[in-house]
Amino acid sequence: MMTKRIESTPVTPDQVKKLIVYGREDCHLCQEMIVALKNFQVQVSFEFHVVDIDSDPELIVLYGEKIPVLMSPLTNQLICHYFLDVAALDGYLGEFG
Repeated sequence: MMTKRIESTPVTPDQVKKLIVYGREDCHLCQEMIVALKNFQVQVSFEFHVVDIDSDPELIVLYGEKIPVLMSPLTNQLICHYFLDVAALDGYLGEFG
């Protein structure tokens, strides 16, 4: 019986540094997290884009009560929610770099 070896694809720094903020249009906590992320980008290189959960019923079910949520699409890891946790974001980015 042969076992097939699964090789893991190396993760590039660019993939690690692309994040998603799940939020809503009229959400003051979402706006605060976006501003905090932009301020943090001055110190650390990463990208993020905002996804309005109201555009997808599944996202409303997943994140409706937690927004804003900062996620890594690469690892599907929830980094933080409600407020930017700089230590958690720094830890996540540091894991791969």
